[in-house]
Amino acid sequence: MATVSKVLARTAAATTSTTLYTTPAGSTAVVTNIAIANTTASAVTATISLNSVALLSSVSVAANTTAFIDLKQVLSATQTITGQASTTAVNFHISGVELA
Repeated sequence: MATVSKVLARTAAATTSTTLYTTPAGSTAVVTNIAIANTTASAVTATISLNSVALLSSVSVAANTTAFIDLKQVLSATQTITGQASTTAVNFHISGVELA
């Protein structure tokens, strides 16, 4: 079984729930880090769900800061990470490992 460390998502947020990552068929993913970067001069909120279960729900991120989450969460084949924020000036950076 091959293990590949990789960026699972690196994207600007949408203001509606959007799929950020889908585990490839025949693979398992382990999400290891999530960074939520707020590039605005005001606090924002962000939501992240793993396979339709909220991990963060409308969490406030202070102005011009980055919130970091270290975790070890497993996603089976075709399971997803979704996210959204109160503004598109928020960036999601999600790292992990894929096992194929």
